Amino acid sequence: MRSFVLASLFFMASLAAAAPAAPPNLTPIDAKLTTSGQPSAAWLATLKDQGYEAVIYLAPPTVDDAVHDEPLIVGKQGLVWINLPIRWGAPADADYDTFAALLTSLRGKKVLVHCQVNFRASTLTFLYRVLVEKVDPQVAWESVSKVWTPDGAWKKLMLSRLKAAGIAFDPF
Repeated sequence: MRSFVLASLFFMASLAAAAPAAPPNLTPIDAKLTTSGQPSAAWLATLKDQGYEAVIYLAPPTVDDAVHDEPLIVGKQGLVWINLPIRWGAPADADYDTFAALLTSLRGKKVLVHCQVNFRASTLTFLYRVLVEKVDPQVAWESVSKVWTPDGAWKKLMLSRLKAAGIAFDPF
């Protein structure tokens, strides 16, 4: 019996050691939504096993750390892969509108929203949760503040979209 237990522990430890590292700033929002920075190809290959059904990638696929085979890796698992390439220094209202429409179309599916570091993903997901899902801004802000404090064009986009919706929330 003792050898069986030791063998089982060794096997489980070897599986854990072989598991690919999680992406930077991995932030589970709820059971159906997660944001993160750029996952590795190995981690992306585990998405179906983790229950994911779709991926929204918010950085241009030409950035240095992009996984160039990401559409293929995700697609081979039968998952939806969408790229909405948002330029870092110039997020626009149209970018948020497209993102909100995409996320709405995937409602009910387990979705990973990622970019390079989880700055784009966390900010747009915050806006979606507040503006579409009507989550309390302070509650939704917690997932952004774990990752960063938006500044520049991202801060401007966030505050202008909240103001346009009549939501008085300024965490800055």
